[in-house]
Amino acid sequence: MGLGDFKDKMKDMARGHGDKVDKGVDAAAGKAKEKYGHEEQVDKAAEKGKEYLADDSKPEPDQQ
Repeated sequence: MGLGDFKDKMKDMARGHGDKVDKGVDAAAGKAKEKYGHEEQVDKAAEKGKEYLADDSKPEPDQQ
């Protein structure tokens, strides 16, 4: 599995579960800050990740 395949799989999993994705990203960011510090950088990366996944996390019209 290449990086592109991984990205597509993550976006597919996120579709329709934006709230869970946000919670997961926040939890991972919290652990990274505990272990490595660099709070500002981790927060920026977490926000970018959420923005990236948010575009596809809304349910498709036929999934509502």
